[in-house]
Amino acid sequence: MSANGDKAKSVAGASPVRAETRRGFSATDVWVFDLDNTLYPAECNLFAQVDQRMGSFIAKELGVPFAQARHLQKAYYKQFGTTLSGLMKVHKMSPEPFLDYVHDIDLACVPELPELKAAINGLPGRKLIFTNGSRRHAERVAGKLGVLDEFEDICSIETCQFVPKPEAEAFDRMVRHHGFRADSAAMFEDMPHNLEAPHNLGMTTVLVHSEFYDHPIQKKIKLWKEPPEHVHHMTDDLTGFLAGVKRD
Repeated sequence: MSANGDKAKSVAGASPVRAETRRGFSATDVWVFDLDNTLYPAECNLFAQVDQRMGSFIAKELGVPFAQARHLQKAYYKQFGTTLSGLMKVHKMSPEPFLDYVHDIDLACVPELPELKAAINGLPGRKLIFTNGSRRHAERVAGKLGVLDEFEDICSIETCQFVPKPEAEAFDRMVRHHGFRADSAAMFEDMPHNLEAPHNLGMTTVLVHSEFYDHPIQKKIKLWKEPPEHVHHMTDDLTGFLAGVKRD
C-alpha cells in the first residue's frame, strides 16, 4: 500500500493497515532497504546455507559437536539478537572470520530483477542498504540482483561496529553515519521487530512479507488481525509497491 497520511490507495501486493498508523511518503527522500528476504525473494532461502555454515563454524572454532554448536547458535540469537553478537560477547570471538565463512554461499538461486532495479531507480532521493550481514555479502547479493549500482552506500554490520538490528543503537549509528533526518526516511524490512526502532525515530516503515516461512515470525504475521502500530505499510510485492508509491 502506498499512502500519504489518510489519503491511502491500494497498490500491487499491498496488505491492509490501519489508517491511523500510516505514515506517508510525501517527505521521504531517503529510502533504506534491508537486504536478506527483502530485496530478494524469501523463497531463495539463502539463510538455509548461512544457517548451516554458522553451525559448522561454531563447531570448528569451539571444538564442540555440531549439535551443541547449533544449540549455542540458536541460544545466542535469542539472547543477543544475532549469533555473532553472542560469539563476540561470550567467547570474545573476532567477527571478520565468522562473517567471511558464513557468507561464502552459492547465489545461483538469486534472480536478476530488472523491474525492481527500475522501481528503485524511480524513487526520488538517496537509497541505502542496511543489513546485519557483511558489506561483501550485500555487494554480492545486490550485484546478482542487478541493483547494486542503484544504491549510494551499504550500511553493514561492520559500519555499525557490530551493533545489530533490532537494537536502537544500530539505527542511530546508521542515521548518524549517513547524515540524514530520520523523519525524512522510509525503512523496508522483512522482520517486524526490526521496524520498531525506525518507527520510534520517525521513519516510515514498510514490512515486506511472503508466504515462505524460514522464521517463526512469518507464521505469527499470518495470524495478525491487524499489524502493530510500528508497521505502517505491508506488501508481498516490493517492486509493485515501489512503483505505486505516491508522494502527493
